Amino acid sequence: MKQFTGISALYFIFFLSVIFLTSCQSTEYPVDYEQLGKEERIVIRFSHVVGEDTPKGMAARKFAELVKERSNGLIEVQVFSNGTLYKDGEEMNALSRGDIQMIAPAISKLTDIVPEISVFDLPFAFNSLDEVHEYALSDIGEKLTNRLKNHNLLVAGLWDSGFKQISNSIRPIEHYSDLEGLRIRIMPSDILTKQYETLNAETKRTDFVTVFNVLQNGNVDGHENTLTNITSKNLYSLQNYITISNHGYLGYLILFNYDFWNSLPEDVQQLLTEILQEVQEWEWQLTKEMDQEKLQEIQHCAIQLHTLSEEDKLEWEEKLQPVYDYYREHYSERFIDALPKFQN
Repeated sequence: MKQFTGISALYFIFFLSVIFLTSCQSTEYPVDYEQLGKEERIVIRFSHVVGEDTPKGMAARKFAELVKERSNGLIEVQVFSNGTLYKDGEEMNALSRGDIQMIAPAISKLTDIVPEISVFDLPFAFNSLDEVHEYALSDIGEKLTNRLKNHNLLVAGLWDSGFKQISNSIRPIEHYSDLEGLRIRIMPSDILTKQYETLNAETKRTDFVTVFNVLQNGNVDGHENTLTNITSKNLYSLQNYITISNHGYLGYLILFNYDFWNSLPEDVQQLLTEILQEVQEWEWQLTKEMDQEKLQEIQHCAIQLHTLSEEDKLEWEEKLQPVYDYYREHYSERFIDALPKFQN
């Protein structure tokens, strides 16, 4: 499977070096970091807004640990989780200024600069995480993410959060008509807005770090999110009902400031590329495992669960066809036509 970095030439060089190293039965990366003085140590500040016990939070820590280990401590990744350094609305500007070098925003938060990337937000666009990965790694997926280079952003990977569920404090959501009149918190995406407008619900866009407060204060009735995010912030304690809908994908693009990336020595780029690929595959598997664990955890809480059947999902998907029409009209149908679900 093709690597999701957009720097294919570097990956090819790395691939050849891995073959050489494997044949020598060596696990040491061939970079002479001893030639660097302590004052030349490379520091990468990595800001993200979710909890440390989510797949993204755990992957960020693993990435930092592996970089430190394999660079002999001369490359340091400083991870700032939970929005402690920059909040949702701040980290992109901080990355552009070079105040930080790396972020991992939800794809929805990039739709204001590359609107076409909201194809990932389309309801019931993917039947599995494997389909998401297939699409992201395809030629059409790379064409989408490469557009971020025009904004000085290099995509270096994709980490999963999983599929989103719908929770609220008012009533069970068993049929799409049950959403009518409810106030739902969403991320900044016109496609997500159109989705809930089609279901006659109201939407409110807020940063992730404020979701607990807006639910607690009654500013919204519910929200959509993945089970790992719902549990990591204890959001389910404020809600009475959760519908396991798996209606939309939530994932994060790993972004570097492109100027910063280009300033790195080629061997450092190769090392980071290697580690990110390893962590990405680890994070994908972790997400699948944690999603099942968190579902079992919530099932033992004082909250009512409803799971959409396959027949229900087909009915919801038909109702939400206007969202696809909206995307085709405003962006491009080729990104929809390339979805795995339309390839059979």
